[in-house]
Amino acid sequence: MGIGAIIGWLIVGAIAGWIAEKIMGRNDSLVMNIVIGIVGAIIGGWIFSALFGSPGTGGWIGSIIVSVIGAVILLWIVGMVRRRA
Repeated sequence: MGIGAIIGWLIVGAIAGWIAEKIMGRNDSLVMNIVIGIVGAIIGGWIFSALFGSPGTGGWIGSIIVSVIGAVILLWIVGMVRRRA
């Protein structure tokens, strides 16, 4: 894994986290968007692998879509946990 891959994760994470925060009506910082996007990518990849046998394809666009789906699910779960607390 090189520096290019890490930069790619950060870019995809930032974009996916930002899109997910807009979908969920939140206002998070850039760092939080990156974290949400990266964790969302892990969640989305796991879900797509379980459902379709593949974490998704389609290059950057496919990665962002899978990451956004995972990030929205993550934000939804966090919102549900916060409401219960």
